[in-house]
Amino acid sequence: MKILLAEDERSMSNALKAILTKNNYSVDAVYDGEEAASYALACEYDVIIMDIMMPKMNGIDSLKEIRKKGCTVPVIMLTAKSEVDDKVMGLDAGANDYLTKPFATKELLARLRALTRSPQVAADNSLHVGNLTLDRGTFELYTPSGKYRLAGKEFQMIEMLMATPGMLISTEKFMDKIWGIDSEADISVVWTYISFLRKKLVSLEANVQINAKRNAGYTLEAKGD
Repeated sequence: MKILLAEDERSMSNALKAILTKNNYSVDAVYDGEEAASYALACEYDVIIMDIMMPKMNGIDSLKEIRKKGCTVPVIMLTAKSEVDDKVMGLDAGANDYLTKPFATKELLARLRALTRSPQVAADNSLHVGNLTLDRGTFELYTPSGKYRLAGKEFQMIEMLMATPGMLISTEKFMDKIWGIDSEADISVVWTYISFLRKKLVSLEANVQINAKRNAGYTLEAKGD
């Protein structure tokens, strides 16, 4: 899952980014409303966390801008104010949810899970392909033969593959969604993590495998397909 975090207080932004990264989210951090709108419209995100009080353009106006241009990504608004009017303004501008500072980390993570949970996995928050299961609450990948607790980029990559089995995911999309728009990592890092995952699937005796299409990307498919 990829998040755009728009928060101008650097200490708050750094703390939130560390928490989200630890919980296997990929995060792009920006620090003003204009930059938030630019990133939201230029890159694909699963959710946007946006502070209301930001320089250059406040969060409400930034949200209005991205909604006007067709961006439908779920948005959580952050505000240091508790007045009803601020919450109403955010929701009227197109926000899906809001949190008033200070807030508990567990509450933010719960709101994120609620916004990004698809109907197909709402019951148990797990993905299932063949005999392979990914528990998105515990970060465990398992089959009847065993399990691994995944972290970071391995978790995010297998989550993308299992969410769309049989569909091709390009190397560029992995880079954008997981490493981020400003990453300086070489594109070959995707192949490295695919190799790690393939070894785990073999060890787990999974009846699915990651197939590569030359110069195109990767798919998760039943063995023999």
